[in-house]
Amino acid sequence: MPKASLIVRKAAVRPDLVVDTVTLDHTARGQAHAHLTTAGGLSVDLTLERAAGLEDGDALKLDDGRLVGVRAAEEALLEVRAGNPVRLLRLAWQLGGEHVPAEVGADVLYVPARAAELVRGAGCTANPVNRPFKPEKAAHDHSQCGHDHHDHGHHHHDHEAHAHHDHGHDQGHKHGSDHDHGHSHDHGSCGHDHSHDHEHGHGHRHKH
Repeated sequence: MPKASLIVRKAAVRPDLVVDTVTLDHTARGQAHAHLTTAGGLSVDLTLERAAGLEDGDALKLDDGRLVGVRAAEEALLEVRAGNPVRLLRLAWQLGGEHVPAEVGADVLYVPARAAELVRGAGCTANPVNRPFKPEKAAHDHSQCGHDHHDHGHHHHDHEAHAHHDHGHDQGHKHGSDHDHGHSHDHGSCGHDHSHDHEHGHGHRHKH
């Protein structure tokens, strides 16, 4: 059985090397390991290093160099619309919170049939349709956050440089401002708790 361990993205696919096609639904396109049967009856052992999310128009490269084109299968979906765009936006936000995949159009959402209850709760209308499902990709990992989560060096304020130790005002009272700034940075969309306990110990022992 030929093996497919590499993905060729749509823009790089050479049509002359495509010898067959395989039609997969959204779930199957997200698998890293599977036994596939092409339209021509060829059995292919899918062995990707990790699930990379196959898309309509991509191709799988067989170990002999041939390509098997990937087609998105039609699925039973709900076509969701709303008279008020705010309702549609609110529903999209709720779907994301429930980790329900959704394909976003200009004034429409396409969602799995299992999301019917959420759709009704949001006051939107839904019509059953059969079409390829191409939902938005999730963006909940470090690569999407745009932050370096390893070194927040910019928070190391060296307050010794402020020379607050002795202002020369010998008035006998000390401002013991040992502030514990427990900055809890909530990087919302990243889903990580970056609670940096920046002990800014301002040791301001001001002698006024």
